[in-house]
Amino acid sequence: MHTTQDIRNIVFTGHTGSGKTSLIEALLFQAGETTQAGDIEKGSTVTDFDPLEQEHQHSLYLSVATAHHAGCHINLIDTPGYPDFQGQVQTALSAADTVVVVINASAGIEPMSRKIMEWVSHQRLPCMVVINRIDAAPEKLEKRLQEITDVFGRDCLPLELPVNHAAQVVDVYDHESGTADFSSVEAAHTSLIEQVVEANEAAMEHYLEEGEVPAEELHEAFEQALRENHLVPVCFTSAKTGAGIAELLDILAKLAPNPLEATPHPFIRHQGEKTVATWAVPDLDKPLLAHVFHVEFDPFVGKLALLRVHQGSLKLGSQVLVGAEGKPVKIGHLYRLQGKERIPVQQAVAGDICAVAKINEIEPDTILHERHEDDGVELSGMTLPTPLVGFALRAKKRGDEQKLSDVLHKLVAEDPCLRIEYDTAANETVLRGLGDLHLRIALERMDKQYHVEVDAAPPRIPYRETITQSVQAQYRHKKQSGGAGQFGEVQLEVEPLERGAGFEFVSRIVGGAISGSLVPAVEKGVRQVLASGAISGHPLMDLRVTLLDGKMHSVDSKEIAFVVAGRKAFMQAVAEARPIILEPVVDLEVTVPAAAMGDISGDLATRRAQIHHAQADETGVNMVIQAKVPLAELEDYASRLNSLTAGEGSWAIQFSHYEPTTAKTQQVLMAQYKAADD
Repeated sequence: MHTTQDIRNIVFTGHTGSGKTSLIEALLFQAGETTQAGDIEKGSTVTDFDPLEQEHQHSLYLSVATAHHAGCHINLIDTPGYPDFQGQVQTALSAADTVVVVINASAGIEPMSRKIMEWVSHQRLPCMVVINRIDAAPEKLEKRLQEITDVFGRDCLPLELPVNHAAQVVDVYDHESGTADFSSVEAAHTSLIEQVVEANEAAMEHYLEEGEVPAEELHEAFEQALRENHLVPVCFTSAKTGAGIAELLDILAKLAPNPLEATPHPFIRHQGEKTVATWAVPDLDKPLLAHVFHVEFDPFVGKLALLRVHQGSLKLGSQVLVGAEGKPVKIGHLYRLQGKERIPVQQAVAGDICAVAKINEIEPDTILHERHEDDGVELSGMTLPTPLVGFALRAKKRGDEQKLSDVLHKLVAEDPCLRIEYDTAANETVLRGLGDLHLRIALERMDKQYHVEVDAAPPRIPYRETITQSVQAQYRHKKQSGGAGQFGEVQLEVEPLERGAGFEFVSRIVGGAISGSLVPAVEKGVRQVLASGAISGHPLMDLRVTLLDGKMHSVDSKEIAFVVAGRKAFMQAVAEARPIILEPVVDLEVTVPAAAMGDISGDLATRRAQIHHAQADETGVNMVIQAKVPLAELEDYASRLNSLTAGEGSWAIQFSHYEPTTAKTQQVLMAQYKAADD
């Protein structure tokens, strides 16, 4: 049984095509976990085991494998590289102690790699950069290293240098001299050691006095430099030729931080209306805290939850509590994962990654714990991108509606950036994701894995409504039908809030004008209008409703009366508060060949885009354009971009904000809503 000190949790990230999966295959083979390295084209890799991944020949979901080397238990997490699947990467970061950003030696720094480095910096996770496929571009390696330094900062220093025209690598951490294809081993060694000791005062003093530092003291300083992002080591590998693979495996075992040395993952504890920051301690004697970072549905075992044990230990047969409700469940199945292979284990210690099966109560992002006082604990610090691109779905076969609903809920549980919406006004079930590829893979899974055929069409744009001025309104609901009647009167004020503030309901009832037990009924009536909108059938947002006054009857005032009064008063107030329609605006990043820059800029101008940044990427071959664009203007953008760039362009969007739509669009939406209501 391995200990917490033996564990290394490594997540491999990077743009698609950088070779993450092949690199993990080479590491597994080097560690003796497999008899031969798997091949992506043959569909024989350990981590890309899903039939769709094998068909598309790239990763679509995160997966976990384990290598054992030099007494270490190394959890290797493979992640997708397409921006459409970035949610899988971000959830994987919550389980990792070291992030490896893999860069293709031929292509250089690509959009996804830049995004990941931003996340790593924000979360202050220890990070390494691996320049992979060095055999394909040995003449570009010096330039690649310089680009990494220029783009990601001067804290990026080589831990190795390529040798013999990239056929091998030389370690500059332990070697003070030697030959390399470029630069100087001696100079690289000195720069690296000086960068390391700068992070640790004791090591710096020892270095200045003696000119060298003992290995045990240098290890502590090295881990500190990683934790503080004062050092980002750069390595060189080729999964194809094996160059640098043995060295990388040694580095992960010797230098990557164990859970006791790594940056702690932040938690928050809910205490009434307050939230308090807290930290898990990777100690076996502490109460259990384990975070579910991924859920998948296995055809043989059902729901399979992947989790990181942050504190305490998880034992087979033990009873634990799930999530905020603290529902007790028994751990009847506990596994270590090797791709699709599930290896039974008796215990997962603090810092380890494992999987539990057949517990329906477990959902993504929940916490398993032992004490009810931990019911309000959550993992903090992870904000996922908002899914905005969507398809309206309808089952092709009559009677498949419930089956479609069940499948959609499974897909959403597995992928944190898929979302289901039901548009009551349009009578549409909408599946939203981060891009066209993201959604099309989901549709393929419905068809090929779950055998549900659907018709997919572009959905309505998720417009919103808001108000632009403050208004008061009063409404009396009175109904008498021979027996007990209904009576409720309310006076409301509505006022606009700043964009993105959401909705607030405030009661200022004094003197018992309305019983406190009836105030929630007024809010219920207001929220009924919030969901359905007032002028276009889209939800209302960014406003405050204040209940100012009202009247009640000792006999006839019931909850239903105040629901109706609240709804009617709110509708009246909104109608007088100069309501407007808002449209979603997204941040768009487009990478295109430099020759297509003019055509792309012109096309974006026709889509009401505001371009705020455009520059050549590190290769000088492509241009990266950043702009803000109304989502409604991007319905056909994927096909248009392919046409303008001969298939060489790529794009990614992320929700930015809502802003008022054009007067013409507002008139059209209001007219459509009125016609449907008549």
